Amino acid sequence: MNKPAPRKSGLKIKVLVVDDSALIRASLKKFFQAEGLEVVGTAADPYEARDLIVKLEPDILTLDLQMPRMDGLTFLERLMQHHPMPVVVFSGLTEKNSEIAIRALELGAVEVLEKPTKETFGPLMYRLVRVLKETAGARPRRRKFVSRVQPVKNPELGEPSRVVTAIGASTGGTDALAEILTALPADHPGLVIVQHMPPIFTKDFAARLDRHCAIRVKEAEDGDEVRDGLALIAPGDWHMVLDWTGGKYRVRCQSGPLVNHCRPSVDVLFHSVARVAGPNAVGVLLTGMGSDGAGGLLALREAGAPTLAQDETSCVVYGMPKEEVARGAVDEVVPLHLIAEALQSKVRRLASKKEESHGEK
Repeated sequence: MNKPAPRKSGLKIKVLVVDDSALIRASLKKFFQAEGLEVVGTAADPYEARDLIVKLEPDILTLDLQMPRMDGLTFLERLMQHHPMPVVVFSGLTEKNSEIAIRALELGAVEVLEKPTKETFGPLMYRLVRVLKETAGARPRRRKFVSRVQPVKNPELGEPSRVVTAIGASTGGTDALAEILTALPADHPGLVIVQHMPPIFTKDFAARLDRHCAIRVKEAEDGDEVRDGLALIAPGDWHMVLDWTGGKYRVRCQSGPLVNHCRPSVDVLFHSVARVAGPNAVGVLLTGMGSDGAGGLLALREAGAPTLAQDETSCVVYGMPKEEVARGAVDEVVPLHLIAEALQSKVRRLASKKEESHGEK
Protein backbone atom coordinates (compact mmCIF):
# COMPACT_ATOMS: atom_id res chain seq x y z
CA MET A 1 0.00 0.00 0.00
CA ASN A 2 1.12 3.56 -0.68
CA LYS A 3 0.91 6.11 2.09
CA PRO A 4 -2.17 8.34 1.59
CA ALA A 5 -1.74 12.04 0.96
CA PRO A 6 -2.06 14.32 4.02
CA ARG A 7 -5.56 15.53 4.78
CA LYS A 8 -6.15 19.13 3.71
CA SER A 9 -7.00 21.64 6.41
CA GLY A 10 -10.69 22.41 6.77
CA LEU A 11 -11.93 19.12 5.36
CA LYS A 12 -13.93 16.64 7.41
CA ILE A 13 -12.05 13.79 9.02
CA LYS A 14 -12.49 10.68 6.89
CA VAL A 15 -13.17 7.54 8.94
CA LEU A 16 -13.22 3.88 7.93
CA VAL A 17 -15.13 1.56 10.28
CA VAL A 18 -13.90 -2.06 10.46
CA ASP A 19 -16.15 -4.41 12.41
CA ASP A 20 -17.74 -7.79 11.66
CA SER A 21 -21.08 -6.71 13.19
CA ALA A 22 -23.42 -5.07 10.68
CA LEU A 23 -25.31 -3.48 13.57
CA ILE A 24 -22.15 -1.93 15.04
CA ARG A 25 -21.05 -0.68 11.62
CA ALA A 26 -24.40 0.97 10.99
CA SER A 27 -24.60 2.46 14.48
CA LEU A 28 -21.08 3.89 14.33
CA LYS A 29 -21.63 5.35 10.89
CA LYS A 30 -24.86 7.07 11.94
CA PHE A 31 -23.34 8.47 15.14
CA PHE A 32 -20.09 9.63 13.54
CA GLN A 33 -21.83 11.44 10.73
CA ALA A 34 -24.16 13.18 13.19
CA GLU A 35 -21.02 14.44 15.00
CA GLY A 36 -19.46 15.91 11.86
CA LEU A 37 -17.18 13.06 10.82
CA GLU A 38 -17.21 11.68 7.28
CA VAL A 39 -17.56 7.89 7.22
CA VAL A 40 -16.08 7.07 3.82
CA GLY A 41 -16.73 3.35 4.17
CA THR A 42 -17.31 0.32 6.37
CA ALA A 43 -15.68 -3.10 6.22
CA ALA A 44 -16.74 -6.44 7.66
CA ASP A 45 -13.23 -7.95 7.72
CA PRO A 46 -9.57 -6.97 7.22
CA TYR A 47 -9.46 -8.06 3.57
CA GLU A 48 -12.31 -5.72 2.70
CA ALA A 49 -10.70 -3.03 4.84
CA ARG A 50 -7.38 -3.37 3.00
CA ASP A 51 -9.01 -2.68 -0.35
CA LEU A 52 -11.04 0.24 0.99
CA ILE A 53 -7.97 1.89 2.53
CA VAL A 54 -6.30 2.00 -0.87
CA LYS A 55 -9.45 3.19 -2.61
CA LEU A 56 -10.83 5.70 -0.09
CA GLU A 57 -7.69 6.97 1.68
CA PRO A 58 -9.25 7.44 5.15
CA ASP A 59 -7.55 9.65 7.75
CA ILE A 60 -8.21 7.18 10.57
CA LEU A 61 -9.95 3.86 11.14
CA THR A 62 -11.70 2.09 13.99
CA LEU A 63 -10.80 -1.57 14.32
CA ASP A 64 -12.45 -4.43 16.15
CA LEU A 65 -9.80 -6.96 17.16
CA GLN A 66 -12.06 -10.02 16.94
CA MET A 67 -13.04 -10.62 13.32
CA PRO A 68 -13.31 -13.52 10.85
CA ARG A 69 -10.78 -14.46 8.13
CA MET A 70 -7.95 -12.47 9.76
CA ASP A 71 -7.69 -11.39 13.39
CA GLY A 72 -7.36 -7.70 14.14
CA LEU A 73 -3.81 -7.93 15.57
CA THR A 74 -2.45 -9.58 12.42
CA PHE A 75 -4.15 -6.94 10.27
CA LEU A 76 -2.87 -4.12 12.48
CA GLU A 77 0.69 -5.44 12.32
CA ARG A 78 0.60 -5.64 8.52
CA LEU A 79 -1.04 -2.23 8.23
CA MET A 80 1.65 -0.55 10.35
CA GLN A 81 4.38 -2.19 8.29
CA HIS A 82 3.06 -1.16 4.88
CA HIS A 83 0.66 1.75 5.41
CA PRO A 84 1.06 3.32 8.89
CA MET A 85 -1.96 5.41 9.88
CA PRO A 86 -3.91 6.27 13.04
CA VAL A 87 -5.96 3.32 14.27
CA VAL A 88 -8.35 3.31 17.23
CA VAL A 89 -8.94 -0.21 18.52
CA PHE A 90 -12.02 -1.67 20.20
CA SER A 91 -11.55 -4.37 22.83
CA GLY A 92 -13.84 -6.10 25.28
CA LEU A 93 -13.04 -5.64 28.98
CA THR A 94 -11.74 -9.08 29.88
CA GLU A 95 -8.33 -10.25 31.11
CA LYS A 96 -7.69 -12.12 27.85
CA ASN A 97 -8.65 -9.09 25.77
CA SER A 98 -6.47 -6.92 27.99
CA GLU A 99 -3.33 -8.73 26.84
CA ILE A 100 -4.45 -8.37 23.22
CA ALA A 101 -5.19 -4.67 23.70
CA ILE A 102 -1.73 -4.00 25.16
CA ARG A 103 -0.23 -5.81 22.18
CA ALA A 104 -2.27 -3.60 19.83
CA LEU A 105 -0.75 -0.52 21.44
CA GLU A 106 2.72 -2.00 20.98
CA LEU A 107 1.97 -2.55 17.31
CA GLY A 108 1.06 1.11 16.83
CA ALA A 109 -2.62 1.66 17.65
CA VAL A 110 -3.01 5.24 18.88
CA GLU A 111 -5.74 4.33 21.36
CA VAL A 112 -7.63 1.35 22.76
CA LEU A 113 -11.21 1.84 23.93
CA GLU A 114 -13.61 -0.61 25.46
CA LYS A 115 -16.04 -2.00 22.92
CA PRO A 116 -19.45 -0.36 23.35
CA THR A 117 -22.43 -2.35 24.56
CA LYS A 118 -26.09 -1.44 24.47
CA GLU A 119 -25.79 0.02 27.98
CA THR A 120 -22.55 1.96 27.41
CA PHE A 121 -23.01 2.99 23.79
CA GLY A 122 -23.87 6.67 24.37
CA PRO A 123 -21.05 7.73 26.76
CA LEU A 124 -18.43 5.70 24.91
CA MET A 125 -19.44 7.13 21.55
CA TYR A 126 -18.88 10.69 22.65
CA ARG A 127 -15.43 9.75 23.93
CA LEU A 128 -14.69 7.87 20.71
CA VAL A 129 -15.67 10.87 18.58
CA ARG A 130 -13.36 13.05 20.63
CA VAL A 131 -10.54 10.54 20.21
CA LEU A 132 -11.07 10.35 16.45
CA LYS A 133 -11.07 14.11 16.07
CA GLU A 134 -7.92 14.61 18.13
CA THR A 135 -5.87 11.67 16.83
CA ALA A 136 -6.65 11.81 13.10
CA GLY A 137 -3.35 13.63 12.60
CA ALA A 138 -1.40 11.45 15.04
CA ARG A 139 1.95 9.91 14.17
CA PRO A 140 1.58 6.19 14.94
CA ARG A 141 4.76 4.47 16.02
CA ARG A 142 5.41 0.82 16.39
CA ARG A 143 7.58 0.00 19.37
CA LYS A 144 8.34 -3.06 21.40
CA PHE A 145 9.28 -3.43 25.03
CA VAL A 146 13.01 -3.86 24.52
CA SER A 147 15.22 -5.55 27.07
CA ARG A 148 18.56 -6.79 25.76
CA VAL A 149 19.27 -8.61 29.02
CA GLN A 150 16.98 -9.68 31.79
CA PRO A 151 16.82 -6.70 34.19
CA VAL A 152 18.29 -7.31 37.63
CA LYS A 153 15.85 -6.25 40.34
CA ASN A 154 16.63 -5.68 43.97
CA PRO A 155 15.47 -8.74 45.96
CA GLU A 156 13.53 -6.45 48.28
CA LEU A 157 11.75 -3.13 47.85
CA GLY A 158 13.83 -0.07 48.67
CA GLU A 159 13.42 2.40 51.48
CA PRO A 160 10.37 4.68 51.71
CA SER A 161 10.92 7.41 49.12
CA ARG A 162 11.70 10.96 50.16
CA VAL A 163 11.56 12.20 46.56
CA VAL A 164 8.56 11.37 44.36
CA THR A 165 8.29 11.36 40.57
CA ALA A 166 4.78 11.99 39.22
CA ILE A 167 4.13 11.13 35.56
CA GLY A 168 1.01 11.69 33.47
CA ALA A 169 0.31 10.31 29.99
CA SER A 170 -2.52 9.59 27.60
CA THR A 171 -2.56 8.75 23.88
CA GLY A 172 0.82 7.26 22.95
CA GLY A 173 1.82 7.10 26.59
CA THR A 174 2.20 3.35 26.86
CA ASP A 175 5.19 3.41 24.51
CA ALA A 176 6.61 6.54 26.12
CA LEU A 177 6.38 5.04 29.60
CA ALA A 178 8.03 1.83 28.42
CA GLU A 179 10.96 3.78 27.00
CA ILE A 180 11.39 5.83 30.17
CA LEU A 181 10.86 3.15 32.82
CA THR A 182 13.10 0.55 31.15
CA ALA A 183 15.92 3.11 31.28
CA LEU A 184 15.68 3.77 35.03
CA PRO A 185 17.98 2.05 37.55
CA ALA A 186 16.62 -0.37 40.14
CA ASP A 187 17.06 2.13 42.99
CA HIS A 188 15.30 5.09 41.36
CA PRO A 189 13.05 6.92 43.87
CA GLY A 190 9.38 5.97 43.78
CA LEU A 191 7.14 6.92 40.87
CA VAL A 192 3.38 7.50 40.78
CA ILE A 193 1.85 7.33 37.30
CA VAL A 194 -1.46 8.03 35.61
CA GLN A 195 -1.87 6.54 32.13
CA HIS A 196 -5.33 6.99 30.64
CA MET A 197 -6.50 3.43 30.04
CA PRO A 198 -9.72 1.44 30.50
CA PRO A 199 -10.19 -0.65 33.67
CA ILE A 200 -8.57 -4.11 33.69
CA PHE A 201 -5.96 -3.03 31.10
CA THR A 202 -3.78 -1.17 33.61
CA LYS A 203 -2.99 -4.32 35.60
CA ASP A 204 -1.75 -6.14 32.52
CA PHE A 205 0.16 -3.08 31.34
CA ALA A 206 1.94 -2.77 34.68
CA ALA A 207 2.78 -6.49 34.72
CA ARG A 208 4.26 -6.32 31.23
CA LEU A 209 6.38 -3.31 32.14
CA ASP A 210 7.55 -5.06 35.31
CA ARG A 211 9.01 -7.92 33.25
CA HIS A 212 11.24 -5.51 31.33
CA CYS A 213 12.26 -2.95 33.96
CA ALA A 214 14.94 -2.96 36.63
CA ILE A 215 12.46 -1.15 38.89
CA ARG A 216 9.33 -2.91 40.05
CA VAL A 217 6.08 -1.86 38.38
CA LYS A 218 2.61 -2.66 39.66
CA GLU A 219 -0.97 -1.49 39.45
CA ALA A 220 -1.50 0.64 42.54
CA GLU A 221 -3.67 -0.54 45.42
CA ASP A 222 -5.15 1.74 48.04
CA GLY A 223 -2.58 2.33 50.77
CA ASP A 224 0.50 1.26 48.81
CA GLU A 225 3.72 2.88 50.05
CA VAL A 226 5.83 4.89 47.64
CA ARG A 227 9.23 3.23 47.82
CA ASP A 228 12.53 3.52 46.00
CA GLY A 229 12.65 1.15 43.05
CA LEU A 230 8.86 1.01 42.66
CA ALA A 231 6.49 2.52 40.10
CA LEU A 232 2.78 2.58 40.94
CA ILE A 233 0.31 2.91 38.06
CA ALA A 234 -3.19 4.20 38.82
CA PRO A 235 -5.84 1.52 38.23
CA GLY A 236 -8.26 2.17 35.39
CA ASP A 237 -11.44 4.00 36.42
CA TRP A 238 -9.96 5.08 39.79
CA HIS A 239 -8.37 8.38 40.69
CA MET A 240 -5.04 8.11 42.49
CA VAL A 241 -3.73 10.71 44.98
CA LEU A 242 -0.57 11.01 47.04
CA ASP A 243 -0.87 11.09 50.82
CA TRP A 244 1.60 11.52 53.73
CA THR A 245 0.78 9.37 56.71
CA GLY A 246 2.87 7.65 59.34
CA GLY A 247 5.98 9.42 58.09
CA LYS A 248 5.66 7.88 54.62
CA TYR A 249 4.24 8.71 51.23
CA ARG A 250 1.32 6.46 50.27
CA VAL A 251 -1.19 6.43 47.45
CA ARG A 252 -4.95 6.46 47.83
CA CYS A 253 -7.16 5.04 45.10
CA GLN A 254 -10.62 6.53 45.13
CA SER A 255 -13.72 6.97 43.04
CA GLY A 256 -15.18 10.34 42.14
CA PRO A 257 -16.41 12.33 39.16
CA LEU A 258 -14.51 12.48 35.89
CA VAL A 259 -11.95 15.28 35.79
CA ASN A 260 -11.10 16.61 32.33
CA HIS A 261 -13.30 13.75 31.02
CA CYS A 262 -10.90 11.28 32.69
CA ARG A 263 -10.73 8.83 35.59
CA PRO A 264 -7.95 8.40 36.57
CA SER A 265 -7.01 12.02 36.02
CA VAL A 266 -3.46 13.34 35.77
CA ASP A 267 -4.61 16.63 37.29
CA VAL A 268 -5.99 14.88 40.36
CA LEU A 269 -2.66 13.12 40.92
CA PHE A 270 -0.49 16.16 40.20
CA HIS A 271 -2.46 18.49 42.48
CA SER A 272 -2.15 16.00 45.34
CA VAL A 273 1.60 15.62 44.77
CA ALA A 274 1.98 19.41 44.74
CA ARG A 275 0.15 19.66 48.08
CA VAL A 276 1.85 16.74 49.80
CA ALA A 277 5.37 16.59 48.36
CA GLY A 278 5.86 20.06 46.82
CA PRO A 279 9.58 20.70 46.19
CA ASN A 280 10.38 17.05 46.95
CA ALA A 281 8.72 15.95 43.71
CA VAL A 282 9.40 15.98 39.97
CA GLY A 283 6.50 16.31 37.51
CA VAL A 284 6.55 14.83 34.02
CA LEU A 285 3.82 15.17 31.40
CA LEU A 286 3.97 12.99 28.29
CA THR A 287 2.14 12.60 25.00
CA GLY A 288 -1.66 12.71 25.00
CA MET A 289 -4.76 14.46 23.78
CA GLY A 290 -6.67 17.11 25.69
CA SER A 291 -5.44 19.20 28.60
CA ASP A 292 -5.48 16.82 31.57
CA GLY A 293 -2.43 17.48 33.74
CA ALA A 294 -1.65 21.03 32.62
CA GLY A 295 -3.20 22.67 35.69
CA GLY A 296 -1.65 20.08 37.98
CA LEU A 297 1.79 20.47 36.47
CA LEU A 298 1.59 24.23 36.98
CA ALA A 299 0.66 23.59 40.62
CA LEU A 300 3.74 21.38 40.95
CA ARG A 301 6.00 24.04 39.50
CA GLU A 302 4.51 26.72 41.74
CA ALA A 303 5.10 24.41 44.72
CA GLY A 304 8.80 24.30 43.87
CA ALA A 305 8.94 21.00 41.97
CA PRO A 306 10.99 20.80 38.75
CA THR A 307 8.83 19.89 35.73
CA LEU A 308 9.46 18.19 32.39
CA ALA A 309 7.38 17.87 29.22
CA GLN A 310 7.81 15.64 26.20
CA ASP A 311 8.64 17.57 23.03
CA GLU A 312 6.29 17.82 20.04
CA THR A 313 8.40 15.79 17.62
CA SER A 314 8.43 12.66 19.79
CA CYS A 315 4.75 12.88 20.85
CA VAL A 316 2.09 10.76 19.17
CA VAL A 317 -0.37 13.55 20.04
CA TYR A 318 1.03 16.91 21.19
CA GLY A 319 -2.04 17.95 23.16
CA MET A 320 -1.32 17.70 26.87
CA PRO A 321 2.32 18.89 26.67
CA LYS A 322 1.34 21.77 24.37
CA GLU A 323 -1.22 22.97 26.89
CA GLU A 324 1.23 22.87 29.79
CA VAL A 325 3.91 24.75 27.83
CA ALA A 326 1.35 27.43 26.97
CA ARG A 327 0.47 27.83 30.67
CA GLY A 328 4.09 28.25 31.70
CA ALA A 329 4.09 25.00 33.67
CA VAL A 330 7.29 23.55 32.20
CA ASP A 331 10.91 23.98 33.26
CA GLU A 332 12.28 21.89 30.42
CA VAL A 333 10.93 20.41 27.16
CA VAL A 334 12.74 17.16 26.36
CA PRO A 335 12.62 14.59 23.52
CA LEU A 336 11.39 11.20 24.66
CA HIS A 337 14.74 9.41 24.38
CA LEU A 338 16.32 11.90 26.82
CA ILE A 339 13.55 12.09 29.43
CA ALA A 340 14.88 9.24 31.61
CA GLU A 341 18.29 10.91 31.76
CA ALA A 342 16.79 14.34 32.51
CA LEU A 343 14.55 12.84 35.19
CA GLN A 344 17.44 11.11 36.93
CA SER A 345 19.43 14.34 36.91
CA LYS A 346 16.62 16.27 38.59
CA VAL A 347 15.99 13.51 41.13
CA ARG A 348 19.68 13.38 42.07
CA ARG A 349 19.67 17.15 42.54
CA LEU A 350 16.65 16.97 44.85
CA ALA A 351 18.17 14.10 46.82
CA SER A 352 21.44 15.97 47.30
CA LYS A 353 19.57 19.06 48.53
CA LYS A 354 17.73 16.96 51.09
CA GLU A 355 21.04 15.47 52.29
CA GLU A 356 22.57 18.95 52.60
CA SER A 357 19.52 20.16 54.52
CA HIS A 358 19.67 17.14 56.82
CA GLY A 359 23.39 17.74 57.42
CA GLU A 360 22.80 21.37 58.39
CA LYS A 361 20.28 20.26 61.01
